[in-house]
Amino acid sequence: MLDYPALAAVSAVIREGTFERAALALGITPSAVSQRVRGLEERLGAILIIRGQPCQLTELGRKLCAHFDRVRLLETELTPDLADHAGPERSRVPLKVAVNADSLATWFPEAARIFGQTSGVPLDLTLDDEAHTADRLRSGEVMAAVTADATSVQGCRTIPLGSLRYAACASPDFVARYFPKYITAAELAHAPCLRFDRRDQLQARWARDAFGIELDAPTYSVASTHAFIDLAIAGLAWGMQPIKMAEPHITAGRLVELDPAIRIDVELNWIVSGLPVASLDLLTKAVRSSAQNTMF
Repeated sequence: MLDYPALAAVSAVIREGTFERAALALGITPSAVSQRVRGLEERLGAILIIRGQPCQLTELGRKLCAHFDRVRLLETELTPDLADHAGPERSRVPLKVAVNADSLATWFPEAARIFGQTSGVPLDLTLDDEAHTADRLRSGEVMAAVTADATSVQGCRTIPLGSLRYAACASPDFVARYFPKYITAAELAHAPCLRFDRRDQLQARWARDAFGIELDAPTYSVASTHAFIDLAIAGLAWGMQPIKMAEPHITAGRLVELDPAIRIDVELNWIVSGLPVASLDLLTKAVRSSAQNTMF
């Protein structure tokens, strides 16, 4: 039988980052937190937490914390009155969700708003590339994910959401400097481009679709959707922008499409745990509704 008070201490240390802040969250002393964690590690014969700033989980620690999160969620579903009698900590158990940055900047906030108003359950959002958010679900870190990975995940449902559409955009000044007559493969190879991070392949994909080349241009990494579009408007580089965010700037003349005939669709899915938890069902309904009203 697992020692759940000790698991609660492990979870609190990771959630808060340090033993001291975990103690404040749990209402006990740092020494008591340390004793619970150390006692569980001794009984299991394995390290669960890598001490540091912040503390991090080992592989076994991650699995145990994922199990603890599922147990906490399931306990809130046992009876309609359980959350009211279990104290404030259990009533505030968040749903952990992995979502890509462009979804969070466009359609997902509406889903979060609908869910928050109908459930009162908080969300704990983890940002990652849309090609890798499903890995967070497979590892047990989250209960659901917005992902471009359509591969099934054991114990989960996969629901197609539609596509986020992207356009290759730059400022009029940038186009005048780097593409004075028209865009060619040679000019594209020298024109600076943006990417979200090293895993972002949208710009390279567009270059292959448009010119059949492997993009090898000067590249700025910008891990922020809003900064990504702001820097394009400022004339720093070109990049693939979500149409929903780019359209007002294109209409106003702050951005132009490099080739309006070539756009890229990224198909997204909602993969959600099959646990019998009402809040997961409510979140799924909110996600499907918001995606249906926004995506292609």
